[in-house]
Amino acid sequence: MISFGTDGWRGLIARDFTFANLEIVAVATARLLKKIGSKKQSVVIGYDTRFLSKEFAEETAQILAYHDITVQLTDTFSSTPQVSFHTKQKDADLGIIITASHNPPQYNGYKIKANFGGPATPETVAKLEAEVKKINGKVPKLNMKPMDLYIKTRKIRYFDAKESYVRYIKKKIDMQSILDAKYKIIYDPMHGAGINTMKMLIPNVRELHDYYNPSFGNIHHPEPMPENLYELMDAVKTGGYDIGLATDGDADRLGTVDHEGNFVDSHHVFMILLKYLYEKKKKRGSVAKTVSLTSMVNKYCEKKSIKLHETPVGFKHIAKLMTEEKILIGGEESGGLGTILHIPERDGIFNGMLLLEVMAAEKKSLKQLCDELDEEFGIHRYLRRDVRVTQQQKDAIIGGCEKMPKKLGRFDVLRIETKDGYKFFTDNGWLLIRSSGTEPLIRFYAESDSLCTVNELLDEGMKIKK
Repeated sequence: MISFGTDGWRGLIARDFTFANLEIVAVATARLLKKIGSKKQSVVIGYDTRFLSKEFAEETAQILAYHDITVQLTDTFSSTPQVSFHTKQKDADLGIIITASHNPPQYNGYKIKANFGGPATPETVAKLEAEVKKINGKVPKLNMKPMDLYIKTRKIRYFDAKESYVRYIKKKIDMQSILDAKYKIIYDPMHGAGINTMKMLIPNVRELHDYYNPSFGNIHHPEPMPENLYELMDAVKTGGYDIGLATDGDADRLGTVDHEGNFVDSHHVFMILLKYLYEKKKKRGSVAKTVSLTSMVNKYCEKKSIKLHETPVGFKHIAKLMTEEKILIGGEESGGLGTILHIPERDGIFNGMLLLEVMAAEKKSLKQLCDELDEEFGIHRYLRRDVRVTQQQKDAIIGGCEKMPKKLGRFDVLRIETKDGYKFFTDNGWLLIRSSGTEPLIRFYAESDSLCTVNELLDEGMKIKK
């Protein structure tokens, strides 16, 4: 039941994600640290706003403290980027965040962060999984002390994760230009870990869903996608806002809405930030993207002779590259990206602030910046469908992809890539089909020059059978 997918271990609360299973993973983490850590081992632990997240975090802290590992524990809920930031700042061996990110409310999860301030590398995750398998449900009896005693002996130390993180952002972002622009901004933390942080950066920002609700209210799941942002889109239109920003459950992903109330996908946000970093801030480095990100990136990198890396889905692949060479920007289609200006981590709040800086520097609205991309690269439209499936249905769809079809309805398949799932290239577009690494889903992604064609590609993809 315990497996680390695209981004950590996630499971249904009380069925898979239990205190008993958490104990296995925490003990495995302690054993891993004994093998790879420094002499004075330390870990940063944070947690999101989900049901029992605080209690799961405290249990993890006690288990690690029992193993003589010093724990820096956030004094309230915190975002994943805040944990990554402090893991690097405090020179901890690892960071741990109790979160299921954008998953539905019945899920919780366990992400690990590396000393460099980003997702643990696939190699480190594999080592942790190996330690979990060695335990195989046979956890040694732990005679743990009460939490208060670990606090008294300073094996567990509470800290404020927000204050220094906010100070850091204010140094990295041109805050004055944003404040001078007097933008009317509305922000939706989606009942997640971003609550109140944006207000510390821009005092007059209005927040939606800015209170603790572990069931996420009327939001099906806290992922900043159009189907979950109707209230934000309506509020932008009716309230006359210049922009709407949203972050997911652990605030590492960004969703954006232009002043007309239209959702702006992460492909366009990635391109806007890439162009700004390269052309205006004169930053240099390679670019990294997952297979699900827009082909506009390929076109731009080819045009500017920029080295481009393409990876499987999962920011851990991007983060690994960011530790190995100079990466200007790297990201994925789900709203997560990292830049050369920040730690090698996705950060919805930081990227939202950087987007505001672009608007202020260019003196253009988000819509104008998107329209300029259409003029430069041609129209690129994109949609994703997530389909909940049984194992039998999943086998049938993936089995059909394995046959490498030459046509998808009326579309000729020009080539197929299998870096992650099956990516079918057609004239002026592509369709990607892959299994989710965090939920029992098949994800269908498509990009083309019109939404009509995108939907047609998605429909054809869903017809594929063994």
